[in-house]
Amino acid sequence: MTNRHSILKTLVCMLVLTAMSTRACRGDAHSGKIKNILFIISDDLKASVLPAYGDHVCKTPNLDKLAASGMVFERAYCQGLACAPSRPSFLRSIYPRSRASAPSIGELFQQHGMHTARVGKVFHMPVPHAQLDGSDGIDVPECWTERYNTKSAETFSPGLYRLLNSDIVTRVVEGRDAKGRNRMWATVESDRADGSDQADHMVATRAIESLRQRKAAGKPFFLAVGFVRPHFPMVTPKRFFDMYPQQKMQIPPLIKGDLDDIPKAGRGSDGNGLNEMEESRKRMWQAYYASVTFMDEQLGCVVDELEWLGLRESTAIVFTSDQGYHLGEHGFWQKGNLHEEVVRVPLIFSVPGMKPGRSSLLVELMDFYPTCTEILGLPIPESLQGKNLMPILRNPNASVRDTAFSINNRGTDGGREVNKLLSMGRVYSRS
Repeated sequence: MTNRHSILKTLVCMLVLTAMSTRACRGDAHSGKIKNILFIISDDLKASVLPAYGDHVCKTPNLDKLAASGMVFERAYCQGLACAPSRPSFLRSIYPRSRASAPSIGELFQQHGMHTARVGKVFHMPVPHAQLDGSDGIDVPECWTERYNTKSAETFSPGLYRLLNSDIVTRVVEGRDAKGRNRMWATVESDRADGSDQADHMVATRAIESLRQRKAAGKPFFLAVGFVRPHFPMVTPKRFFDMYPQQKMQIPPLIKGDLDDIPKAGRGSDGNGLNEMEESRKRMWQAYYASVTFMDEQLGCVVDELEWLGLRESTAIVFTSDQGYHLGEHGFWQKGNLHEEVVRVPLIFSVPGMKPGRSSLLVELMDFYPTCTEILGLPIPESLQGKNLMPILRNPNASVRDTAFSINNRGTDGGREVNKLLSMGRVYSRS
């Protein structure tokens, strides 16, 4: 009996030590130290334009710093190819137009005592419509404890206005295209140097206020910060345009016969005449770079405040975009097609206590939700269709999926099952 008790005692001790060791290996993300999530999303941001993804022109010092502190996913793919299908998909971790259902990420976090706040565009908002009138867009109010919209002049901002698929260049505010078809080719070099009249500056300012309130309240939070740039119309202070002289912009070549083997369903927008205007194509790149750098400056203000408040060590930061964007590659513009420029998105997880790194493994944007849930040590709903990326955060070589789906369908939640849509999508394999 004595030997049996001794053996049982030894086994119990071994199990306890193993459990303790396992918890220790999981790092701060599971020690209870990570209590908050700061989620930052940019709009229409292609991964390939960022220095963290290999670009040598665009200036994003704040994103560079964030990337250096976190795990950079080099092959992250969105599931919807425009704002309306993409955002509800990853905020519920459900494929676009799937019949499955799941609580939004904010609803789940509220169930576990967290304060959830939206600042700016997180669920879909039409740009610039929602910014002009300060409306909610296609929001899900149940997701948020509180929410904040901006109201800004957008295309009507004082400054030099250009309609790049035409010869219109003016400083006159009246008569500018705000909501029409030409708004996607409009740029404004706005006069207010600090950008305080722009939606993204307002979003950053309100996000900082929210962080201060959360610090005072002492309650765990999920703060979702939605910037609208570089989504068209590209309205940004002139000083950011000046960083990227138009004459120095390198633009994708237009190759004769390039589209001959691409069926109509696989083609993107032809730019409404922009492909025949070389100088305008350069100005579009100039405006896009300028908008990304302006967004990066606002992101930096939010992250700096988080650090100043002493919240950084208890807060995981996640950065991404809803989908990418064409800027003349193959003569295509904008989004809504299954090419790499559209479907590959930036995705960075910066989690205190976890080693930074880079992963070339396939992941989906839908994996954001279950991963954040795991970081906080909360139970992951079985209905989620995304994967938990925690194994990759621990080990960049640990795979969680063999394929990634991007679905060419502009609808929102509801509709047919995913397996009936695969003929309309693109499947990425590990090879």
